[in-house]
Amino acid sequence: MAKNRTGRVGEQIKKELSVLIQTEMKDPRIGFITVTGVDVTSDLSQAKVYLSVFGDAEQKENSLKGLEKAKGFLRSELGKRVMLRHTPELIFKIDESIAYGSHIEKLLGEIHEDK
Repeated sequence: MAKNRTGRVGEQIKKELSVLIQTEMKDPRIGFITVTGVDVTSDLSQAKVYLSVFGDAEQKENSLKGLEKAKGFLRSELGKRVMLRHTPELIFKIDESIAYGSHIEKLLGEIHEDK
């Protein structure tokens, strides 16, 4: 039963954070960011937010710094929008799985061309 609730809360946090980052954030360091996933602990105290950032390593680092700076704002707005007794602490991580997947796809394409 608890697994279902953490999954639903994670999806709701993902949806609300996506909207907040796209519409409410005015920090110029934050580039084009997509929230790819949210893992919430079973006690709902922490939420690991996985982000995909368009750009090079410097843009990824700057976007992460901007989000870390705005963590308090995002958490308070999230608390207003998601009805929970305690709003989870947000931990931002860069999701490299999309870049890794495209790299593997490129390598498979090169192998296919060689044959």
